[in-house]
Amino acid sequence: MPNEGLPILAYTLRRLVILLLSLLIAAMVLFVLLRLLPGDPANALLGVGATPEQIAAARAQLGSDQPLASQFLHYLDTLVRFDLGTSFVSRASVLGEIGNRMAVTIPLTLLGFLLALVIAIPLGVVAAVKSQTWYGWLISVVSQLGIAIPVFWLGILLVTVFAINLRLLPSGGFPLRGWDNPGEAAVGMVLPVLTVALVIAASLLRYVRAATLDVIDSDYIRTARALGSGFTEALVKHGIRNGSVPIISVLGIELASTFLGAVVVERVFTLPGLGSMLLLAIQQRDYPNLQGVLIVSTLLVLLIGFAADLLQRLVDPRLRERARGAA
Repeated sequence: MPNEGLPILAYTLRRLVILLLSLLIAAMVLFVLLRLLPGDPANALLGVGATPEQIAAARAQLGSDQPLASQFLHYLDTLVRFDLGTSFVSRASVLGEIGNRMAVTIPLTLLGFLLALVIAIPLGVVAAVKSQTWYGWLISVVSQLGIAIPVFWLGILLVTVFAINLRLLPSGGFPLRGWDNPGEAAVGMVLPVLTVALVIAASLLRYVRAATLDVIDSDYIRTARALGSGFTEALVKHGIRNGSVPIISVLGIELASTFLGAVVVERVFTLPGLGSMLLLAIQQRDYPNLQGVLIVSTLLVLLIGFAADLLQRLVDPRLRERARGAA
């Protein structure tokens, strides 16, 4: 039908408006909360013992002597122009510095998430199909234990085993030339990626198992088997698409959790990503860097949720029919 894509387009535009409003609210909350923190941003430009005149001049230079409403409007104006400002301390472009740090954080997030999928999907299916066996039960128990382990503790444990005891991998750090030295950079990412992947896989495995159990007990699987299909054939032909619908929304949440977990893991392995930039900005009261990291992180999380919603709408025909009926 020629108008079949209109409900999806309307839904996309509506979700895009919600995303922009969410980003605006997040920017407002971050702006206000940072201004409530103790300390003066002018101190980042001045040393100890600065005179009141110097402090007043620094505030005028930064614009912190203006009313909060004026500061916020100026901040929104810079965001619209994709200008996150200049660091108080290094005088470098915040957007440029975030771009450099993303070269570590994004590969760590994506590789950790992909490895988590490789681990969680087959094990989750096995845990559901073989739920009555000892190894199916064992997979479920191990995944529950994995959820309870803090990501930083798991990172320290892997460093102890593979770096200190076995001496197979470096305990942390990243080459100064970054990905220009791909071999050394890849080796340095092994333990961080494994840390992120194991934590996310433990959580994701539970959802895969629950979705697979729902598919196994469904009427359409029983009907397919009654019509002569084997269990594996029925599961592959009819179960994967139906079971993937609830998993897609979970994948969006888990990908956002992977990104946030990667920021923590960077600190454990002393990687020059967004995590170390955020902590350094907090220590130095470097508000432009702090605001930049937080707003970019918030935007990435919102974009992940936006993409997951659209993908779920495209995969599930029932959602499309509901949208077409509402239109």
